[in-house]
Amino acid sequence: MPSTLITLDRACELARTGDIWVFRGSSGADRAIRGLTNSPVNHVGMAVVVDDLPPMMFHAELGRSLLDLWTGEHQRGVQLHDMRDAVLQWGHRYGQRGWLRQLEGPVGRDQEDGALRAVARLDGTPFPSTARLTGRWLWGRAPQPPWRRSADDPEPAGLETAYCAEVVALAYEEMGLLPRGRRPNWYDPGRFWSGDDLELTPGFRLGGEIEVALPHAAGTAPVPLETAPRRSARERLAGWFRPAQGETDSR
Repeated sequence: MPSTLITLDRACELARTGDIWVFRGSSGADRAIRGLTNSPVNHVGMAVVVDDLPPMMFHAELGRSLLDLWTGEHQRGVQLHDMRDAVLQWGHRYGQRGWLRQLEGPVGRDQEDGALRAVARLDGTPFPSTARLTGRWLWGRAPQPPWRRSADDPEPAGLETAYCAEVVALAYEEMGLLPRGRRPNWYDPGRFWSGDDLELTPGFRLGGEIEVALPHAAGTAPVPLETAPRRSARERLAGWFRPAQGETDSR
């Protein structure tokens, strides 16, 4: 992995919607994911940075200790977290090293609207069990009939459960950065590191990994329930974007 190093504060300052976070840990589960996917990373999330809200990370995980900023609740599965809190959790609590990959290209209102549509549809989707995650990843690589979802279909694939790479891939599809011709379970965390050849829409590319140094662990506890913000990001962003005609809120 590249040796470029920045602080977490600087990473949060630089982040914009569509930037990718990748993580690497040393637990048995982390090593199993890396061995299965043949990649050096085992978790991936996407930055969501809009208006005056703090930088956020959209991803899927088993834990529920951090506040989901979209719903204003604590839950498992697909979540929208404060970016700084999420990186500190993955670094200090889960023992993971984190890298930021910046999205290069003309990110504008269309891409930000797409990211928010993905959050609205996927937030709260449960995280699959380890066995089911492995089975779905293997199934996604087996020979399959052509994926029949058309390129102009505005609806993303419906998922009963979702793991981190599927969430980022579907968000990228909504943003117009990835074609809609692949099943979500074709994607794994390794697809989003620089050693893979993930091709984005012309005009966009992901930069190399920038390692992020974390501050000391003291004082990095997640926001407790009693101090959680009263208004969710979903409420604060109401009316900020207009869903495509015929869309409804998945929640």
